[in-house]
Amino acid sequence: MNAALSHTDTYCQFDGKTLTTLESGGKASPQASFIHHQLHGLVTSDYFPCVGAKSAFQRRAYRFGLFGRLGEAGTAAPLLYSVRRFIEEQPSIDAQYSTFVAVFDGPTIGREEEFEASLWQQLQQVHDLDSENHDWAEGRSQDPDDPHFAFSVGGKAFFLVGLNPAASRWARRFAWPVLIFNAHHQFEQLREENRFERMQQVIKNRDAVLQGHANPESLNFGVRSEARQYSGRQVPDDWRCPFTARQNALRSA
Repeated sequence: MNAALSHTDTYCQFDGKTLTTLESGGKASPQASFIHHQLHGLVTSDYFPCVGAKSAFQRRAYRFGLFGRLGEAGTAAPLLYSVRRFIEEQPSIDAQYSTFVAVFDGPTIGREEEFEASLWQQLQQVHDLDSENHDWAEGRSQDPDDPHFAFSVGGKAFFLVGLNPAASRWARRFAWPVLIFNAHHQFEQLREENRFERMQQVIKNRDAVLQGHANPESLNFGVRSEARQYSGRQVPDDWRCPFTARQNALRSA
């Protein structure tokens, strides 16, 4: 990836034909457009299980960014900028469900454990920067072993979905590492409308049809910490999340 790109060049929008950088209005890089085209095809496929993501892509209610290597310190600041920019813009996006998709140009992933380690290293770096200006999302636990945990950026809670080339779940498999940032307030709105459980069950059923069996981690949603689900790997019962929230930025959940 071109190291000369500014933070603003990594925040992109798709208008149905062209991927453009939202701040300048110019075309995104050929690399970003190439990867976006492939990801768009995956998510909008009839067989892709997540109906929330499908809705966001079909309504163009998502933002996209191509970043450097996942887990590297230099990637944290551009990623943090784009997620914060999405937080600012999200209220004006005309859709019930919207999301931010971050794709990384490396590293080459050969095992699910490698992706998981890079994912949490990146989230730690993003949090370390974000905590300089923002407290943890109100009402959410900062303890990644707590069932009430959610990752926090800009004081807002997010549920993350990771995709990578080595994923054992077909719906989580993509040629480049991906982190999808889903704002928790959207799930809460669906719960208020008594629609969340039904959507969750539809996704589980579609995923089971695609894979041939249900995802054991998704069966624990709301019972165990959602941090177990971020990477997409089926983690053992004694798994401990390699993430520590900075104490000087924490707010009681």
